[in-house]
Amino acid sequence: MNTSTLIAPPALVRRAEQQDTKAIQALDSAHFIHPFTDHAGLAERGARVITRAEDIYVWDSEGKKILDAMSGLWCVNAGYGRKELADAAYQQMMTLPFYNSFFNTTNVPAVQLATKLAALAPQVGDRTFKHVFFSSSGSESNDTNVRMARRYWDLMGQPERKVIISRHNAYHGSTMAGASLGGMSGMHAQGDLPIPNITHIEQPHHWENANPGESKADFGIRAARWLEEKILEIGPDKVAAFIAEPVQGAGGVIIPPATYWPEIQRIVDQYGILLIADEVICAFGRLGHWFAYEKFGIRPDLVTFAKGVTSGYIPLGGVMVGNRVAEVLIEKGGEFNHGYTYSGHPVACAVALANLELMERENLPGRVKDDTGPYLAERFEELKHHPLVGDAETCGFVAGLVLVKNKATREMFDPDLAVGMVCRRHCFGNGLIMRAVGDRMIIAPPLTMTRAQIDELMGLIHRCLDATLDELRGQGLLG
Repeated sequence: MNTSTLIAPPALVRRAEQQDTKAIQALDSAHFIHPFTDHAGLAERGARVITRAEDIYVWDSEGKKILDAMSGLWCVNAGYGRKELADAAYQQMMTLPFYNSFFNTTNVPAVQLATKLAALAPQVGDRTFKHVFFSSSGSESNDTNVRMARRYWDLMGQPERKVIISRHNAYHGSTMAGASLGGMSGMHAQGDLPIPNITHIEQPHHWENANPGESKADFGIRAARWLEEKILEIGPDKVAAFIAEPVQGAGGVIIPPATYWPEIQRIVDQYGILLIADEVICAFGRLGHWFAYEKFGIRPDLVTFAKGVTSGYIPLGGVMVGNRVAEVLIEKGGEFNHGYTYSGHPVACAVALANLELMERENLPGRVKDDTGPYLAERFEELKHHPLVGDAETCGFVAGLVLVKNKATREMFDPDLAVGMVCRRHCFGNGLIMRAVGDRMIIAPPLTMTRAQIDELMGLIHRCLDATLDELRGQGLLG
């Protein structure tokens, strides 16, 4: 790429060595409303200013190197600094930076990406995925799922099927429909949510919801049957779909027992409702497969994607539309009155194509499945011996551990102590990004992470857990 043709960046976004952190923080507080942020608190302490990134690391404006064990926000699957993706964006911008896909119009990258995704999405049973609807995010994609599911039942002559069932503590985005589908009470408290005809069942969280002595296998069956109970309560003729993440991400990396998804599939088949797999986090190698539904052996009708499709380098999302729904929408539906300005954006699609080609070339899903994923699991298992860790588990390249006050009795800390945030503070202080969800600490590293870097990660986690333990003991909160 001929860098001499690029426009120099403005002064406020120059290299880290040239940043005035206090000035940036002041401007940030004055003008930038952040997502999911207490702005009064942020203004008091000042935002963390991230200025550059490479491989699995980011640097802040003070020059501190930080291992990013969250892949940005579950999305930088191919790691930072991939020139191929920047080149793809530049070339497409110089060729066709934008045109819409309304009015019987298309563009080459969108067609090529839809074709590529159809090739990557495996057939499961009688379910094929040869059609794609593009958006710019997972939130938009899940709004699209609501529209598609209800339109499908309208066309099938069952317009009364409007209810969509989700799970408590699920995350499906932050738009009105996405936040409603999600089961997070803090989001529902703001905005009079959920919107009508969306309801929730409990999550398959063994640590939190199992009966004393109940095995994971037995709990998985019981948790799945909460769906059946809800369907019967509402009336099967009123239920349009069940939506769920194969592994819950923002809820704290909740990995369902192996018995859970087969029983869910039995239930949706028995009552004829649509199954929506929200794979915004789980797709594109995160669990060792291109799509997680293959790993769990389920047959969804709609598959939500975003994040990893471009490794987060540019916004893009969409829905893989299974043949059951696509055939009805296309053959019976006429005009589908739904869409976005940036559906099939040519630059986003070009970057996605380059990203998927890179992931294929380096076999990132295969590495996670056969090499680095099992190694991460092996190393993460060691954390169960730490005095603060009640449980630790992984699935591919997501992992979570639960901080407990007493391992023997499974006693949790008082939520008001915010022990997870204490641990997160020690993580940042020691050069590690590890997310806190209540008292669960979670990671989702870039898929490019090597075994040596996993060892580096585990050393940092142990250090941060020890620092958290020392602080709690110093405050008299532990024996």
